[in-house]
Amino acid sequence: MARTPQHFVCQSCGAVSAKWAGRCEACNAWNSISEEAAEGLSPGQEIRRGRRIKLLSLSGSEAEAPRLCSGIAEFDRVCGGGLMPGSALLVGGDPGIGKSTLLLQAAAALAQRGIRALYISGEESVAQIRLRAKRMEVQETDVELGVETRLGNILATIETQAQSNPSVIIIDSIQTMMSDVIEAAAGTVTQLRASAQELVRVAKRTGAVVIMVGHVTKEGQIAGPRVIEHMVDTVLYFEGDRGHQFRILRAVKNRFGPTDEIGVFEMTGTGLRQVENPSALFLAGRQQDVTGSVVFAGVEGTRPLLVEIQALTAPSSLGTPRRTVVGWDSGRLSMVIAVLEARCGLRLGANDVYLNVAGGLRISEPAADLAVAAALTSSHTGVALPQNTVVFGEISLSGEIRPVAQTDARLKEAAKLGFTHAITPAGNASGQTVIKLDEIPLLAQLVEDFQARSDSLDP
Repeated sequence: MARTPQHFVCQSCGAVSAKWAGRCEACNAWNSISEEAAEGLSPGQEIRRGRRIKLLSLSGSEAEAPRLCSGIAEFDRVCGGGLMPGSALLVGGDPGIGKSTLLLQAAAALAQRGIRALYISGEESVAQIRLRAKRMEVQETDVELGVETRLGNILATIETQAQSNPSVIIIDSIQTMMSDVIEAAAGTVTQLRASAQELVRVAKRTGAVVIMVGHVTKEGQIAGPRVIEHMVDTVLYFEGDRGHQFRILRAVKNRFGPTDEIGVFEMTGTGLRQVENPSALFLAGRQQDVTGSVVFAGVEGTRPLLVEIQALTAPSSLGTPRRTVVGWDSGRLSMVIAVLEARCGLRLGANDVYLNVAGGLRISEPAADLAVAAALTSSHTGVALPQNTVVFGEISLSGEIRPVAQTDARLKEAAKLGFTHAITPAGNASGQTVIKLDEIPLLAQLVEDFQARSDSLDP
């Protein structure tokens, strides 16, 4: 009898190799390669031809299916206005960040609105889920629980209820699901790909919403091959720092709504509480006249958001000064420091630099460059920026301040919270007079203003 072909697959990135190795050449992960049965056609086997499909034009009269709203505004916002029937979602996040709590709370909210919800767990027992539901005070809702890891049993349960298919199916988690037709352990690349494919097929065939929880690697990426993220319609990341009570639900892919949309939650003893005004929450407790503290007017998705950026520079006793960043890109910080030194004459090379985005939020847009540069300059010169000032703008390598998008939304959010002054790129204003603008074309001009104020404070 012919032996089943085998190959070696990296369980971190899904790369395939012909022989075993201690380190994956694709992602440099150690001890992540395991042997699995090879997929594909046998030698001499061909794909059987099927029936011809019907081709249609782009124009049509199909009405868009109504979305399923959970009533949790922040969750519905990130999903694009609610859950789209027949869609598949993948939710990732660090262990213990609150993924199961969020989805159980969403299932309970859907059940309260008369939408059938099925919650299947492969990691916890029914007693553990009921204990969490009791703590969250949602134990009286009509959420249907199931504990199973075999994908065949889950599919059979859904198909036997053809007359009343659950509108929302939550799988916690996809790494614990396994198919009997695949000779591989649960959590392997082969099992992940096959299980996700079957669940997506169920969503498209029945019109139900399938939400899958995915584990993440130590780098913060969803574990398994990236093909899983391509299969699903929406990919959400649940972010947060365990040292803070804030949690951020971020959409990195959404076929039915905007990407980079965020929802802000606060972790409490009874579950997650949605935050309606995150800008005020992130700025709560901010002290006056503190050097190195700057308020950045950013935009996350379609939502303007104000957040405090804190910087600290100190003389270093090391040959290579420290560069510590929390909540921002370290490479972007190195670029801003280089521009400050080369174009503005601000000597930071011999100093340790610490940068922190308050509240546990992570910022990725280039519009934060000017706020970071202002925070570094403020800390280095010892001059505090006025508390009622917001800053935003992108910095080029030549030291120019470039305009950014959605200026009006940033300024309106700042005015709503009582800010009266804004430092912005030149030519970025749209004629509004709500906030007094200080338009600067070059970063050197901002540094000169700080140094002039520093010289006036010296005795």
